[in-house]
Order: sequence, then C-alpha cells, then structure tokens
Amino acid sequence: MSKCRTPNRPRAGKSWLSLSSRSGWLGGAVILSAGLAPAQEALRNSLAGDAAAEARNLAQQSQAYTIKSGDFRLLVTPSLSLDWNDNINVSKTDPYQAFILFPAVGLDMSYPLSQRNLLRFDVTVGYKDYLEHSEYSGWHVQSGSALSYDIYVKDFWINLHDRFSYIQDPAQVAAVANTGTYGTAQNTAGFNTTWDLEDVTLSLGYDHQNYWSTSQQFRYTDHTSESVVGRTGFKFHPTLTAGLEGTVSYTAYDQPVLNNNMGYSGGLYADWQPGHYLHVQPRFGYTIYQGEQTSQYGIPAVNQNAWYADLTVRHDISDAVSYSLSAGHELTPGIYGNTIEDWYISPAINLQIIKNLTLNTNFSYKNGSQGLQTTPGAPTENFDWLTWGLGLSRPLMKRLTIGLNYRLTLRTSNYAANEYTQNLVDLKFTYNLP
Repeated sequence: MSKCRTPNRPRAGKSWLSLSSRSGWLGGAVILSAGLAPAQEALRNSLAGDAAAEARNLAQQSQAYTIKSGDFRLLVTPSLSLDWNDNINVSKTDPYQAFILFPAVGLDMSYPLSQRNLLRFDVTVGYKDYLEHSEYSGWHVQSGSALSYDIYVKDFWINLHDRFSYIQDPAQVAAVANTGTYGTAQNTAGFNTTWDLEDVTLSLGYDHQNYWSTSQQFRYTDHTSESVVGRTGFKFHPTLTAGLEGTVSYTAYDQPVLNNNMGYSGGLYADWQPGHYLHVQPRFGYTIYQGEQTSQYGIPAVNQNAWYADLTVRHDISDAVSYSLSAGHELTPGIYGNTIEDWYISPAINLQIIKNLTLNTNFSYKNGSQGLQTTPGAPTENFDWLTWGLGLSRPLMKRLTIGLNYRLTLRTSNYAANEYTQNLVDLKFTYNLP
C-alpha cells in the first residue's frame, strides 16, 4: 500500500457532486430536508442518477485519499465538533438548550469496477454527547452510499443502482415539530434502461424503496414503495433535451395508521447544459394520489391531486464562485396525515474569493399545509418553515481545518404549539490523514 497527499483538483474535474460536498453539513441538511415523495422522488432520482453517471470518472480522478492500493482509495477524516443548540427538541413551550460534543470519523471508499463504473461508499460515525439532557446522547451515523453498475449493449444503457441515506435532524424536516429524535433511513434499489436513438431517447426505470423512522414515536411512518418511471426525450439541440415524463407508484405502510396509496404523475421536462459549468433542469406536471382505506385509526382515505413544478440550477461561475438553486411546488405523502402540499425554494452560494478561506451560505423556505389526522380534533395545519445557514472554513495547518457554522431555523403555524425558533452554532476541527 502507498500513501499520498491530496492531489490538486483540476478544473475539468469539478462537478455538482464535488460542489455539494464542499457545502458541509449545512448544505447536506437542506438537501435531505425534501422529505417523502415516492412519485416525485423517483423522477428526481432518475435525473440525479444520469448526472452522477457522467461525473463518476471525474470524481475518481480527483478523489483525495489516505490509502491507495491499486485502484482502491480510502480517505479517513477524523473530526471533533462542539455544538450549541438552543432548542434541541424544536419546541415553542419548553425548549431544551444543550452543548453537544461530537467526535467522529469519516470513511470515504471508492473502487472503479470498470472504465465506466465507480463503486463509492462514504459514512461518518460518531458519538453525540449532550452535556445537558443526556437522554439525547447516543451514536450517530451520517451516511450516503451509492452502488451503481452500468451495462452497455449497442444503443442501450442499463444502470443498476442502490442508494442509502440517513438523517437525524428534526429541525431540517419542515413538517415536524416538538421532537428531538425524529430521523429517517432510506434505501432505494432498482434499475433504469435508456435507449439512445440519437435525436430521441427513451428510458424506463423501476425503484424499490424502504423507509424507516429512527424514532419509536414515528414508526407508524415506516413503509415500502414501488415506483416505475418513464421518460421520452427529444434532442432539439446538442445542449438541449426536452420531452415527457411520468411515474406510477404504490406505497404500503407497515402499520395501519396512515393509508396506503397509489400515486400517478405526468408532465414535461427539459435538460439544458450549454457548457460544462451550467446545468438547468425545469419540470412541470400533475400529481394524483388515490388512497386506500387501510387506516384503523380513523384517518379517511381521500383522493388528492395537485400540479408539480421544479427548477434546478447548478452553475460554476469560476473557480472561486458557484451557486445552486432548487424551487418548486409538490404534493407528497405526509407524516401526521395522508399528504403534504408545499412550495419550496433553496438557493446556495459557495465562495472562495479570499485565499485559504471558504464561505458558503444557503437558505431554504417552505410554505405548506398538512392534515393532522393522527391528533384527534386538530385542524389542518398551514405552516411556514425557513432555515438559513452560514459557514466559514480555513486550514489552520497543513492537514488541520477549522470550520465555524451557524444555522437559524424558524417555523410558524396556525397550530401554535407547532411553532419554534432554533439557533445552532457549530465549531468543527477536521484532520485529513495523509
């Protein structure tokens, strides 16, 4: 085995994957706050999977490592965080303050299965010690893994994949309040087949998703989903592809609290990439959910529908400045009731205009409504959720980096008990092992 310093990242190696990793825990939390949405999530995953496939080789070439053996690379990143959170249980009436000590180690492994296939897995494991309210202390796992394999047969591209994600941060889930333990784990496995006919591209995919709550309080939301995604794209220009998209999904809950449902969506999409550094993806259509009366707790199964829209933009203006934007409207399966309907917008900016100093800021806003049928007699909730984050990082020494992050989360509601304000300050030291 050999050891090596982190290689310089070439300009051509910059991708939306690398940009998201630079944004740190603030950006990661915002991205993961999108929530449950089998039909719409299937469309997002399909588009994201295409972009990830294009970036795999570049990611492997620029991947830093601690240990390298042949084509296998392992990056080990120990860290120590000291957090102050003034409302760990996201409560208006009885907020808990706490200092949190969080030692952790990150492992990022990659191995190219072939010239066009990169196997990558990353996980961060640590122990969060709440110096007050020790009942919240425990082991935490932050992970995002991807197993992907591509098969090429003449004009056909077949992608097999498995994706896993884990998050435990109730303040970053817009629909949740009054809990300090809400968290989710999701695993999505499936395939996507694309038939490239030069000016026309046909694709068909299938995903099976398992969803688990990490808190006993929300175990009733555990479910499995099956989804089929279809897309027909027409290449109007070498930089522009647009066409039709649609999904069919079925969601079945493990417990008879929420109602099982069928989901359908259909609409238009476009993919515009005028250069390596700008990528624009607009989508627009309609979503229908048809509920089955499987709840044994009095939650009525009703059919609900709404239009959906999404605009995703990623732009590297220069080596020093980049930004991203996601905005839209959606109808998703709910947490306290059958569905949630909301508007959302999430811009983020990354700046490296001062030598050895990285600044990133992001903002997310949701305006939504959800049924509270799991609380007898409660009205439909209309809520506004806003989070803003600011992060600074710079190297202290050759391998030691310090980061200072601040996040503000505000939630208002017509259901007063579900309003809260949270301030979170994070001081983090990260050591890059050679």
